[in-house]
Amino acid sequence: MKIRRVLAAAASVLITLTGATTAVATHKPEPKPTVVLIHGAFADGGSWSEVTKKLQRDGYTVVAPAVPLRSIATDTEYLTGVLAGIPGPKVLVGHSYGGALITQLAGTPGVKSLVYVAAFVPQKGETIGALNAQFPGSEINEKTTNAISYPGGVDLVMKPDAFRWVFAADLPTRQADVLGAAQRPVSASVFTETVPNSAPAALPKYAVIAGKDRAIAPAGERFMAKRANAKIVEAPGASHLVMLSEPSLVTRTIEQAAR
Repeated sequence: MKIRRVLAAAASVLITLTGATTAVATHKPEPKPTVVLIHGAFADGGSWSEVTKKLQRDGYTVVAPAVPLRSIATDTEYLTGVLAGIPGPKVLVGHSYGGALITQLAGTPGVKSLVYVAAFVPQKGETIGALNAQFPGSEINEKTTNAISYPGGVDLVMKPDAFRWVFAADLPTRQADVLGAAQRPVSASVFTETVPNSAPAALPKYAVIAGKDRAIAPAGERFMAKRANAKIVEAPGASHLVMLSEPSLVTRTIEQAAR
């Protein structure tokens, strides 16, 4: 009788251990989200090159699409199509004008967090032009830009001698000159177009503040980030192109949002 009880107890322990082992063996870690990097005005996906390399090294899938830079509505519609082709969870990262776009895309299925990098964080009914004028410090104006008129409207480009000063003062001169030469025009209308939506309040948000930004006033970046209840990361000496001058800090912030 005693032997029978011992055998029964041993069998029970074996079954329990086998079940636990099976549970451990079948558990799969959640996949890392895809990081979608949205560039801003006067730029392209190459502005994310350093961050992209670091994220890919750390095992993340990265998509850095070319934004049309035609209007908030048009660009949002285009990027909605881009996101539709990306399965699973996603972290949206927006630089500068790209911040307005990820705000509009925040309700897309699978989006788990937003990261604003020296970016606009607008709310419904605002314009990014008015937001940029709310705090002194932005030097994007008629003195630093050229207007390109065409039958469909007006585009803006930064003047070659102003690009480094406004966007990239902490980058080597040669690098800034190359970026300035390859800049993409943006429709002037994006600065006056009303933003249709605010980002959902419950969605986690992070914001990198570029302390030496001359494209968006740092005080404006900080105001918008605090208003959105974003976790703020300061880059005190960084220019507007903080993702090129301080890619490690920006990458760490993105990976924190991804976790």
